[in-house]
Amino acid sequence: MGAPRSPCALGTSLLCCLLAAVLAQRVKVQHEVTGYVGQEVTLPCNFINTSREIKVSQVTWVKETSGRKQNVAVYHPDHGPSYPMEKGSGRIRFWAQSLQDATLVIGPLRMSDEGTYTCEFATYPLGNEDGITRLTILAKPTNFAEAVEVKAGNAEVPVASCTSSNGKPAAQITWQSGLNGNFTTSEVTNTNGTVTVTSHYMMVPTKAANDQRIFCHVEQKTLAQPESLPVTLSILYPPEVSILGYDDNWYLSREEAVLTCSAMGNPPPTNITWTTSSGSLPKTVAIKGDRLVVRNVDASVNTTFICHAINRVGRVSSEQNIFVRDRPAERQTGSAGAVAGAAVGGILAVALLGALVVVFVLRRRRLRSTKGSYDPKTRVFGNGTAPPPVRSFAELDRPLKAAPGRGQVEEEEEEEEEEELRKDRRLPYGYPSRRLDDEEEQFDQLGPMLRLGSSPHGYEYDDMESQHDGSIISKTAVYV
Repeated sequence: MGAPRSPCALGTSLLCCLLAAVLAQRVKVQHEVTGYVGQEVTLPCNFINTSREIKVSQVTWVKETSGRKQNVAVYHPDHGPSYPMEKGSGRIRFWAQSLQDATLVIGPLRMSDEGTYTCEFATYPLGNEDGITRLTILAKPTNFAEAVEVKAGNAEVPVASCTSSNGKPAAQITWQSGLNGNFTTSEVTNTNGTVTVTSHYMMVPTKAANDQRIFCHVEQKTLAQPESLPVTLSILYPPEVSILGYDDNWYLSREEAVLTCSAMGNPPPTNITWTTSSGSLPKTVAIKGDRLVVRNVDASVNTTFICHAINRVGRVSSEQNIFVRDRPAERQTGSAGAVAGAAVGGILAVALLGALVVVFVLRRRRLRSTKGSYDPKTRVFGNGTAPPPVRSFAELDRPLKAAPGRGQVEEEEEEEEEEELRKDRRLPYGYPSRRLDDEEEQFDQLGPMLRLGSSPHGYEYDDMESQHDGSIISKTAVYV
């Protein structure tokens, strides 16, 4: 007779599958665990015994990598724990030495620890029961960015690089820059499963881009936040040279005249030399680094000085022509001095004009206040040194013209107002009217005098007498 068939062989496949599922539920594991390189990871595994008849005799962890299985850890109550994959390393250990809790601790982790782990319990009479855990290892990358030293040119080349090495999963790299450039990115998978990502920032290198700062941004799953790496560009260019210090006032016997060679470049010039258009330097010249000092200016300094600056990119020169004068040049007022002088001159002009106005007003007032006081020696016309102006006394008989801006009606109203004031005794009788004031203004040209006689104007034509100096005065006027 043949051997008895199992229940599954008798066609009860459904019953077998349900029985296997119930048995599998006895082993509790996490289906996927993530660990980080250099750290510890815990793989939980517990056996839930639902019957006293089930006995566990041994616990074994098995790792499967690329289809190959290998025992990692074994625990037997009589023989204790053993770790066949790494004997004596101490990286692998049971959390507790128990037949019900087979939790495994691995660390520090290596990328080679990644794989599929099976936790098996040897039981009686059920046989082996197991649970499977997938261990995924993540690696925090090492990020580094630097400038790529290049010469200024017209072609697009890499000017900076950024590397995220030995990371898992691969990092993402971007650039932040205010320059006109772009970037390229490449990846390399390492033998241990990590990935190295490299990115280059590309642009046409110019002198203006030297010392400019750009930023490399790295994002990766193991980073709490994106990492920003600054890069200062290094664009090489030859020296830029200029000579400073010549003031166009080098004269014979001048002492300590100095020229300075200003040279800038990347890298900075390491060698600065001085020559002249004739080759040799005058005997009165001393070189002190980038400075050329003329101790005493003489005719030999009347030449062209040349400064040479050198760096590893190139050699550049600059020239300065020197003109030696016989004597110092007159100092020229600078634009700032001219502006200040103009401002001061304007202020003085305004002040002078104001003073003239004040003097004129005060003199006019003084002349008015001295009417009636006259020195007999004072001549009415002329000053005794020039012939008097010819005047027609017929003008004096003409009616006085109204003052500018005053009409006939306005003058009559003023006379009526003055007459009313006299009647009311508010204006003393004989108080000079505005009309008389106007007349006085006209007769001021003849000089102040007291007018006598019955003539409306206080004088007669035959009363005037010519003097030896050409002036004319009144015979009857009383001068006070």
